[in-house]
Amino acid sequence: MNVNAESATTLRRIGAALFAGILLGAITGTGAALAQQPATASAAPSATNEFDPKAIAALKRMGAYLRTLKTFAVRSEATKDEVLDSGQKIQFSGTVDIHARLPDRLRLDVTSDRKQRQIYYDGKSVTQFAPRVGYYASVEAPGTIRETLTVAADKYDLEVPLADLFFWGTDQSGVDDIKSAIDLGPSRIDGVECEHYAFRQVGVDWQLWIESGKTPLPRKLVITTLDEPSQPQYATVLHWDLKSGGDSRMYAFVPPKGARKIVMAPEALAK
Repeated sequence: MNVNAESATTLRRIGAALFAGILLGAITGTGAALAQQPATASAAPSATNEFDPKAIAALKRMGAYLRTLKTFAVRSEATKDEVLDSGQKIQFSGTVDIHARLPDRLRLDVTSDRKQRQIYYDGKSVTQFAPRVGYYASVEAPGTIRETLTVAADKYDLEVPLADLFFWGTDQSGVDDIKSAIDLGPSRIDGVECEHYAFRQVGVDWQLWIESGKTPLPRKLVITTLDEPSQPQYATVLHWDLKSGGDSRMYAFVPPKGARKIVMAPEALAK
């Protein structure tokens, strides 16, 4: 998987989104949780706090807060491990810039070491553009971001980076898969006070740093794939701007001179 689009696939698997939007998007808590003592910054995780109800509650609170946002911009700065046939682990990096105006406007600019993509959703259609090769494809889309992301993934094999940012706090979060939830205590991401949590699902470990205080935004995400021998990781730091995203013009795709339209199909755009 690449540092951006395929990371959204992993996020979808674990129910987590820079999410997002992110990929996104995604998590609410269910199941029998044992009452535990809160973790401290210096305390190591133990068998007595493998399912801390406060960690699940923090996910609920974050998801509920994200669903109150009407417009926002977020930049994801990500690194992703890939493993060569020789077994050597290689790291790639990339960025995703997301602008959103809920419920029906979305714009993504994706840049990695190996590809560049732009995705536009204007409430009526979704367009993917590959600037390096000049190809674009458009299809009709449903009337909301979440519906469009679902159709894009299921019908066109288009996995939008950080898509789960738009599913956190909804009934599509998939939290029943969470097997372990731990509060690791306070931390700082880019100078922002956060609480650090660790979660475990079948085949996947993931960590989430949630901003403390009145704006519980996801600030960092680390995903470790356990069902591969090398256990590759995907990590992203999220930088939020809650005042951007309101300009309708940024969501409308205007083909640049020389751009060529093609039919959208799975993996249709050349790398």
